[in-house]
Amino acid sequence: MTDTKIEIAPSGGVNHVDAWIFDLDNTLYRTTPGMLAQIDDLMGSFIADFLKVDRVEARRIQKGYFRTHGLTLRGLMVEHGLDPQDYIDHLSQLDLTDVSADPHLAETLHSLEGRKFIYTNAFTEHTRDVMERIGITDHFDGVFDISDADFIPKPAIDSYRRLCDLHDINPARAAMVEDIPRNLEPAAELGMTTIWVRTETDWAKGFTKTGHIDHVTEDLSAWLRQATNCG
Repeated sequence: MTDTKIEIAPSGGVNHVDAWIFDLDNTLYRTTPGMLAQIDDLMGSFIADFLKVDRVEARRIQKGYFRTHGLTLRGLMVEHGLDPQDYIDHLSQLDLTDVSADPHLAETLHSLEGRKFIYTNAFTEHTRDVMERIGITDHFDGVFDISDADFIPKPAIDSYRRLCDLHDINPARAAMVEDIPRNLEPAAELGMTTIWVRTETDWAKGFTKTGHIDHVTEDLSAWLRQATNCG
């Protein structure tokens, strides 16, 4: 991305932060249109087979469960008793060829002081594969995925509390980095510093409530270097 505008809100710096919590997809890397099309197709084919419906109805169900349950997987579990591993196994067919190494991000994370975690609504297998392709695996202290959250997705605040309890994170000394503004609301409520990585994805648009967001950027590596003087 060129001519990036980096914004730092007047709410203070990040010198107090000793735990960094990063979302994965569209935060530490950008999902491509091809990947999004694959994901949509994989979810559609799974739902069609699992519920014995056509693809049009499968898509309607998928979008409905995402809206009402925060995650298609969660909707299938609650409404139909799905074994989540069946869904995870099916989605693991996703081709990650479009995810490339990011040495600049890896160097920035290496220089960033404090513990670093990934908190994602995805599953660990996907997360580990993506981290490996980007080249950032060695720079993280842990991954908190949808199974660690007992399959209760963001933005449920109890899952954020579970993350903090599991990894002994003091929210007042933590920062959360996300591409979806509403997922930063519980972090702010717990006292975390919040950083919104602004993208053009549909689910990151249309938000007018931004008082819970401390910092905004379109280039995470550049922002981290500027805000923390790392690298």
